[in-house]
Amino acid sequence: MVTIKICLGSSCFARGNDSILAFLQEKIKEKNLSDKVEVFGCRCNDLCADGPNIFVNGEKYSHISKENIEKILEAI
Repeated sequence: MVTIKICLGSSCFARGNDSILAFLQEKIKEKNLSDKVEVFGCRCNDLCADGPNIFVNGEKYSHISKENIEKILEAI
């Protein structure tokens, strides 16, 4: 199981993680990955300068965009 934690702290949220979350959930469903991927929100990790941030199985991904999400999901 792949775990994706998306930062929902105010800085990451304001930088786009609100729309990234919706896009991520849509793509997981579209690619039939619901049984392989769990998505959780998390609080600020004090990495705001690098945001928006997500963590995939504990590995940090910074400056996340919809294009990054596509590449990450392709690797699953």
